[in-house]
Amino acid sequence: MATAAGASSPARRRPRRGSKGPNSDLSRTLTDCTRRGDAAAAMAAFDSALSGPDAPRLLAHQYNQLFHLLATADADSLPNAAAAARRVFSHMLGSGASPSEATITSLARVTASDASNPAAADEAFDLVATMRDKYGVAPRLRSYSPVLAAFRRAGEAGKAYAVDAHMEASAVAPEEPEIAALLDVSAKAGDADKVYEYMHKLSRTVDCVGEETAEVLEGWFRSDKAAMAGKAEWDACNVKDAIVANGGGCHRLGWLGSCPWTVQRVRVGRDGQCEGCGCCLACVDIDVEETQRFADSVAGLALQRETKTNFSQFQEWLEGHGAYEAIVDGANIALYQQNFAEGGFSLTQLDAVVTELRDRCNGKWPLVVLHNKRVAKLMENASNRHLIETWRANGALYTSPIGSNDDWYWLYAAIRLNCLLVTNDEMRDHIFELLGSSFFPKWKQRHQVKYTFSKGKAVLMMPPPYSSEIQESEMGSWHVPMEEKSGDDRARIWLCIDRTGHCKHPHEAPAANGVVQDVSPTEASHGCEQRRAEHNGGSLTGKRKDRN
Repeated sequence: MATAAGASSPARRRPRRGSKGPNSDLSRTLTDCTRRGDAAAAMAAFDSALSGPDAPRLLAHQYNQLFHLLATADADSLPNAAAAARRVFSHMLGSGASPSEATITSLARVTASDASNPAAADEAFDLVATMRDKYGVAPRLRSYSPVLAAFRRAGEAGKAYAVDAHMEASAVAPEEPEIAALLDVSAKAGDADKVYEYMHKLSRTVDCVGEETAEVLEGWFRSDKAAMAGKAEWDACNVKDAIVANGGGCHRLGWLGSCPWTVQRVRVGRDGQCEGCGCCLACVDIDVEETQRFADSVAGLALQRETKTNFSQFQEWLEGHGAYEAIVDGANIALYQQNFAEGGFSLTQLDAVVTELRDRCNGKWPLVVLHNKRVAKLMENASNRHLIETWRANGALYTSPIGSNDDWYWLYAAIRLNCLLVTNDEMRDHIFELLGSSFFPKWKQRHQVKYTFSKGKAVLMMPPPYSSEIQESEMGSWHVPMEEKSGDDRARIWLCIDRTGHCKHPHEAPAANGVVQDVSPTEASHGCEQRRAEHNGGSLTGKRKDRN
C-alpha cells in the first residue's frame, strides 16, 4: 500500500546503549567497573548474570572489558585473577565469540602474572605463540612483553630467547624494555655472548637508555662473568676496518680485553671527549651496506619520477667526477632570505658558500647543483658569466635538465659519494617522505651542513663533533648515553665502561697482540683532533674514506 504524502513509514530503531534488555544491566555494570577499575565487582556481575534463567549473550567488547580489568587487578582485591580469566575465556569460546589480539594479550598478561602457577609463563607464551594459527590474529609487541617479563623474573634465559626468536619470526621488533629484560636475564645467566648480542641490538634500537636499562648494564659489567669475557689479544687493524665498515660507532667483533671493567657515570665535553676515560667519541654514520641501500633507494625513486635518460646520465657523470667533499644545494642557498622587494636569486650568497667550503678543504672544489633554467638565466648577465664558467672549468657545477627536480640530484650525489650536503632544506616534503628510510634521520645528522651569513661571509654549521648514541670503541670500551629530559647534551650523563688500564689516551696508539701499533684515528670518526678542528671551523670531515 502506498504511503500517504507527507507521512513517513515508521523506522526501525536500534536499541540505545543502556536501554532495557537482558544484556543492559551487565553492560552498565561492566562500564562502571571499568571506570572504577573494580575487577572483583565486574566478575561478581558476570557470574550473577550467567547464573540466571535468562543469561545474556555477551558482546566481544564486554569480554575484553573483563580481561582488561583482570589483567590490571590488584592481587589483594582479586587473588585468583588468572583462574577467573580462564573461566571467562572458556565462556567466550563456548559462546562463539571471536578473540581479538587484545583478548589474547590481556589473557596472556594475567596468566603470566599468576605467582601460584609454576607453569604460568609457559602457558602465557603458548597463548601468544598460537594466537595466529588458532584465532587468525597477529601478536603485537604488547603481547610478548608480559611473557618476557615473566621469564625474566623466573631467570629462564633459554625461554626468554625463545620469545625473542618468535618475535623476530613474527616481524615484531623489541623496544628498550624488552631488550633490557633480555640483557638482564642473559647477565644473570652469565651468558656473555648473549649480553654482547643484546648490547648491539640495544644500540640499533635506541640512541640513549633509561635508568632501569643503565642499572642492568652496570650490574653486568661489574660482575665476575663480565671480567672474564673477552679476547686477551686481537688484531687492531681488523677491528679498525670493522669500525669503518659499521659507520664509526662499533666493530661487533666481540668483547675485547680480559680483565675487570671500570664503570662510571660521567659527562662528555663539547668536543666529544669523555671526562671519565679521556677517549673521544665518534660522529657515527650509517654503515657501508646501509649507505649503498640508501643510495639505491634514492636512485630507484628518481628513475621512476625523472626522465630516466637524464638521471642515468647524471649517475654516469658522477662516477667519473666523484672526488667531492661536499655537495651544494645551489637554489636553496641563492634564494635564502630573498623574500623582499629587491631580492632574487643571489649568486653572491652561493659564491660565499663555495668560497668558505674551499677555504675549509685546502682549495678543493665542492659540487654545486643548479637547475639548467637557473644557469641559463644567470648567463644572460655578463657579470655572472665568468663565475659560472670558472665553476664549470673546475668541475664544480652540474646543471639538472629542464623538467627535472634538482632535489633528486643533490641528494643522490651526497649519499652516493658519502660526503657533506650544504642546504637548509629540512627535507620533509613528499619527495623525502617517499624514502621512508630509517637511515635518513641518522644520515642527515651526520652529513647535513646548514648555513647563515654574517656581513656577507658564509657561516657553516657543521654536523656535531660526536653522536649521542651507544658506541663501542676500537679498544673495546663502551659509552652509553642516558636519557636527558632537558634536551641539553652538555647535561647528559653517560655510562663510561672501560677495561681497567686499557683505555688509552687519544694520542696513544692501541696495542694489538701485545705490540703497539702505529694506527691513525678511525677514519669514520676522523679522530679526536680532527673533530675538534671541524667544530672550530677547521677542515671538512663528512666523507668516510676507505682504507688503502
